[in-house]
Amino acid sequence: MARIAGIDLPKNKRGVVGLTYIYGIGHSRAKEILEASKVDENIKVDDWSDEQVGKIRNALEEIKVEGALRSEVQMNIKRLMDIGCYRGVRHRAGLPLRGQRTKNNSRTRKGKRKTVANKKKATK
Repeated sequence: MARIAGIDLPKNKRGVVGLTYIYGIGHSRAKEILEASKVDENIKVDDWSDEQVGKIRNALEEIKVEGALRSEVQMNIKRLMDIGCYRGVRHRAGLPLRGQRTKNNSRTRKGKRKTVANKKKATK
């Protein structure tokens, strides 16, 4: 099993798909990394040699991934919240921040529905 950037890559996946398990690497960047390290993208992760894994690790050193990238993203969000801009306020409130409507949808950001009970009618 190949362990790159602190992540155990799945053995049975193709190389280009296996690299996408690392935070910050998508399909196109995985292709670029494999091209730069001269590894065929169709070879399974389990079939990589130690030399190929080393080349991939060297290619990844130039890219910010996993912990460093996660902390950078969190610092950017914290900065937005500290300066009190619109996006920061929406982050703080746990609401969508890219202009989506919130009347009907946006359950991913708002969480499970909190039902509010109706008032009882006064009897005479």
